Amino acid sequence: MAASRLVLLFAVVALQLAPAHMPTCAADPTDGFTSVPLTEANFVIQKPYNMPLDQRYSFVNGVRRLWVFDDDEPFQAGNPTLPRTEIRFTGYDYSSGVWQFEGYGYVPEGTTGTSIVQIHRDTNGATEMMLRVYNGELRNYRTAVVATNVYDRWMRINVIHNADTGEVRVFIDGVQGLQVVSDKGPATFYFKCGVYTQNDSSHCMESRWRDIKLYMK
Repeated sequence: MAASRLVLLFAVVALQLAPAHMPTCAADPTDGFTSVPLTEANFVIQKPYNMPLDQRYSFVNGVRRLWVFDDDEPFQAGNPTLPRTEIRFTGYDYSSGVWQFEGYGYVPEGTTGTSIVQIHRDTNGATEMMLRVYNGELRNYRTAVVATNVYDRWMRINVIHNADTGEVRVFIDGVQGLQVVSDKGPATFYFKCGVYTQNDSSHCMESRWRDIKLYMK
């Protein structure tokens, strides 16, 4: 009996001495969302139009590897955009509601100046949000830093988009790293991931992905 009281006393003291700023368990970004079914038909690969698929994309043991070079051709002949090898998720374009992309992403050291995740829109500018890698940092476009030290490690990346309010939130490994409210207005949207050449890029750009899911609520 005395031992039980002593254990209880230690527990109470420990709680009283614990700092007020100790972290608490945060909600998972996918709480309240429902995953939507995905098959390979939903994964459309956009790659340099003149290259065989296996020269810019592989899917082995559950890992999707995408790479591109800064002197590659665009994904369509005559298209003025820069080189890319991206997964364009089809079947789930949306213009309302709250949608979420989730995937475990890996960026090898040396890759820079590339978008690895974007929310594409059909009006008022091409994108709603773009996560780019610059010298080991993950940024929203070229400004807000979302995460640091991103090279050579798997990151759980969650991008939540409320199409009704324009709010976008990004979580890295379950921790919110970005919140932005867009003023670009209504549109039809879809998610993409991979590599898409941006400013000051490396010659070769690569990202790898596994356990990709889409959610809605």
